[in-house]
Amino acid sequence: MPLPRILVASVLALSALSSGACEHDHDPEGYATLQACFDVHTEEENLSVNEAVVVCCLDHAIGGQTEVCGATQAECVAYLSTALAADSATSAEIDASCTNYVTQREL
Repeated sequence: MPLPRILVASVLALSALSSGACEHDHDPEGYATLQACFDVHTEEENLSVNEAVVVCCLDHAIGGQTEVCGATQAECVAYLSTALAADSATSAEIDASCTNYVTQREL
C-alpha cells in the first residue's frame, strides 16, 4: 500500500474511533411544559426552585421554543406565574428566580 493510502486509512480509522468515543447527547432535553421541566429538576435532581427555574429557562426548550421565560425580569415573572402550579413556587421564589435568570442570561 503506498504511503498516501496508509496515511488516509490511518486518519480515517482514528477519526472513526475518536468520534465513536465522544458520542454524547449535547442537546439539552426539551419538555412539553415548563412545569414538566421544573418537576424533573426539583423532584428528581433535587435542585432548588431558583436553580430549576434558571436551568429550565436557559438550558431547555419548552414546548419546542427556546427563551420562553422572556428577556426581562417582568416577562419572566409573568410567564412563570402562569406556567407553574401555585404550589410549585411562592411569588417571592419566582421573583428571585427571575432576577437570577436575567442575570445568568446576560452572561
